[in-house]
Amino acid sequence: MASTHEVKVPDLGDFDQVDVIEVLVSVGDTVEVDQDLITLESDKASMGVGSSTAGTVTEVRVAEGDQVAEGDVIVVLEGADATTATAATDDAADSAPSMPAQPGDDAPEPAPTADAAAAEPAPADAPDAPAAPATAGAVERLDEPIDEAAFSTAHAGPGARKLARELGVDLGAVAGSGRKGRVTPDDLKGYVRERLRRGTASRATGSGQLDGFAWPQMPAPDWSKHGEIEVRDLTRVQKIAVRNLHRSWLHVPHVTQHEDADVTELEAFRKRQKAEAERRGHKLTPLAFLLKAVAGALREFPTFNASLHPDGDKLIVKSFVHIGIAVDTDDGLMVPVIRDVDRKGVYELADEVVELAGKARKKRLGPSDLQGGGFTISSLGGIGGTKFTPIVNAPEVAILGVSRNQRQPVWRDGEFVPRLIMPLSLSYDHRVIDGAAAARFCVHLADILSDFPRLLL
Repeated sequence: MASTHEVKVPDLGDFDQVDVIEVLVSVGDTVEVDQDLITLESDKASMGVGSSTAGTVTEVRVAEGDQVAEGDVIVVLEGADATTATAATDDAADSAPSMPAQPGDDAPEPAPTADAAAAEPAPADAPDAPAAPATAGAVERLDEPIDEAAFSTAHAGPGARKLARELGVDLGAVAGSGRKGRVTPDDLKGYVRERLRRGTASRATGSGQLDGFAWPQMPAPDWSKHGEIEVRDLTRVQKIAVRNLHRSWLHVPHVTQHEDADVTELEAFRKRQKAEAERRGHKLTPLAFLLKAVAGALREFPTFNASLHPDGDKLIVKSFVHIGIAVDTDDGLMVPVIRDVDRKGVYELADEVVELAGKARKKRLGPSDLQGGGFTISSLGGIGGTKFTPIVNAPEVAILGVSRNQRQPVWRDGEFVPRLIMPLSLSYDHRVIDGAAAARFCVHLADILSDFPRLLL
């Protein structure tokens, strides 16, 4: 009798339940090890779930539109070899498409785009049934309008969800300080106290109030009266981006500092090392050097690698240096995170950028690839432009925008000489960072890029 094997949903990280958006096999199909069986999608990522064994599909126990959790059976295989190595669930995220080449590149690298605040929406949790209002200790009720879609996808446990209902808090608007950004009861209480102190601000959607100031609802004209139109659905990632970008723009007082970095010597060095790097199997891109330089600047200016505590009275400063790179995909903008950048060499960073790009194109980024960033780089260098204003990826406090390198005349030693200039645009949260600190950060970063060997000192 042929052996059978149940293929189950593996560990999904912080995701409790995710949607099945595609079923890739049918009864009677023969599958190989690691062959994708279904595609899952959460608010943060798309995830291809591969088969842990080879065999013939005898049952398919999920359908498009279902929600599944870790341990749920996807398919039953006959003739499966139970000793076959288990396939890892590479969770496909929404992040690193190929990055157009920087000037001087002849091969693309992942192409981050602006407004990276869209990139890190909270993982999905199954919505809880509303709890009956109750008094929550000494904290007053807020009674703000609840966006049920945002509430249901907020990263919080059952206890925090119940307390949010009791306090009348829109859970989706609360920044979490718990593990991997999970909203804790203390976060909720701090949020309520801060909102009451500031005059009770409602969620920033459509119309409402923020610190006592009302804004009008956006008009909804009937464009079809003026000609033919097409109404397209946003992807799930884009819908989350709308909410997160809007929230960041309304809650974070943005300021942008611009600076130019002379990368003439750095680019010449990169090109000299390019052939040797390729011989060793590395793709030495400008982004790898930029990551290393930013890590050095964050060590010098730790406030830029911080988050404002939800109560508004404390600053959470990270000792680790995890940097996100804002990248564009067909499904929308995402930010995969490269961890411990300060501890890695340029070759290793270059390899990770390429790896994330490849995984993203195949929708195989895991949850850990998208979490824990303390600072973000959004590069348009391969596309064009001179300067721009990226939106802070809250709850981070700063984001670096990078535009296309340009040859410019620079006055040196009594004459103009051609130099390669990289435009830098640093957007920051003015509640945490003042203009003088931002200017010092940009000047320091530009100095590193213009004299890269100083990182070795």
